[in-house]
Amino acid sequence: MDSLLFTAASGASRVLKAQHVRSNNLSNADTAGFRADMERVQSVDIQGAGFDGRTMAVTNSAMTRFDPGAVVKTGRTLDVSILGDGFFGVQTPIGNEAYTRAGGFKIDQAGALTVNGFPVVGDDGAAMIIPEYQKIEISERGVISVVPPGGGAEIQVGNLKLVNPPLNQVQKESDGLFHSLDGVPFNADPQMQVAPEHLEGSNVSAIDELVSVMSLTRNFEMQVRMMKTAETLAQAGNKLMAAR
Repeated sequence: MDSLLFTAASGASRVLKAQHVRSNNLSNADTAGFRADMERVQSVDIQGAGFDGRTMAVTNSAMTRFDPGAVVKTGRTLDVSILGDGFFGVQTPIGNEAYTRAGGFKIDQAGALTVNGFPVVGDDGAAMIIPEYQKIEISERGVISVVPPGGGAEIQVGNLKLVNPPLNQVQKESDGLFHSLDGVPFNADPQMQVAPEHLEGSNVSAIDELVSVMSLTRNFEMQVRMMKTAETLAQAGNKLMAAR
């Protein structure tokens, strides 16, 4: 394959994958607790006979940005924001433990505490079931207390599982949750604190993502022009060979 065409096609493929990452970030700019992804790419020289003039762009798995998002006060008792680093523990559909920064909790009809459809787990690793209540409160340590429907003293019904693992030990997967690299659940961190009635937003900058998408679009157009140029050069070469 012509080296110019090979390089251009490789670059265009890389741009399409980068566009996918940036578009996903942009679509989640208003998703609470979302962490933006960054594409990773490296150039690799293609070895072979003759002069090594061919280079291929190799796309690696996306990296995640862990800088915090903006925290806003909502006044909603089931909204909770983590202070500093760390994650809430949740349960995946197959029963594994995963983690999220999203703190907009809801209680389903069965009384299960959920976030984005995933059951929230307590510090014992089990899904949390909230009994009927007149009033509910989440403390700065993640302790959930309720006042029974008839009134009376507050009752503690469980603790949110708050974990603070090294960031190089977690990875985001296709379900949008963070998972342990080795599949072993992390231990709860008793030192972590949360901000009740607050919600952390996404760390995506819509302006930065739009600029990146525009830049990638221009880059893709340039790669297409290079491929057309390679085709024109090949046709010209074929004509010269045919004339002999």
